[in-house]
Amino acid sequence: MDAIFDATIQVLLADGLRKLTTIRVAERAGASVGTLYQYYPHKQALLYAVLERHLGRIGTALEEAAASAHGEPLAKMAAVVVRAFVKAKTADMEEGRALYAVAGELDCRPLIAQAQQRGRSALAAMLATATDVRFDDLPTVTYMFSAAMTGTMHSVMEGTAPAKLTRTLPGQLESLCLGYLVRAGAPPRRTSR
Repeated sequence: MDAIFDATIQVLLADGLRKLTTIRVAERAGASVGTLYQYYPHKQALLYAVLERHLGRIGTALEEAAASAHGEPLAKMAAVVVRAFVKAKTADMEEGRALYAVAGELDCRPLIAQAQQRGRSALAAMLATATDVRFDDLPTVTYMFSAAMTGTMHSVMEGTAPAKLTRTLPGQLESLCLGYLVRAGAPPRRTSR
C-alpha cells in the first residue's frame, strides 16, 4: 500500500490533481491498474485514502506529544504539542500543500472532522492534567487551542503566510497558543487537608 500511496503523492506533485490518473499512479508504483482497482475503485477513493494516511500520521504525532506532556506545567504542554504539530505538518511542505488541494476538491469533511476530534481529545486529556492551571470550560479551551494551531497551519500551507513566519513558526505559534491558554485558565484548586 505504501508504494501506491507514495506513487500517488509523486504523480500529484509532478502532474497536479487534474492530470492525476489511476493509470499514472499504477505505472509509477510499478503495479497493474487491476491491482490498484482491487483496493481503490476510482481516483477519488485513492486520494481519500492518501489523505486519510496523511491525517493519521499527524494525529499520531499530536497524540504522542500530548501524552508525553501529561502532568506538566502549561508552558511545557504548549511547547511540546505545538512543536510536534508543526513538525508533523511541515515535514514535507509540498506533500502537505498538494493534499490541502485534494481536501478542497473532495468531500473530506467527515474525514477532517474525525481527525480534528482525535486531536481535540488528545489535547483535552493533556490539559486536564496541567499542574499549574485548571480550565472550567475544557471543551471550549481545547477547541480554541486546536483551532489556533490548525488555522495558522492552514494559512501557512496555502502559502499566504510571510516567508519569515514560516521560519519562525514553532515559536510564534507556541506564543499564540500559550497566551490564549494562560488567559483561559484559572489557578488550580487547592485541596484541603
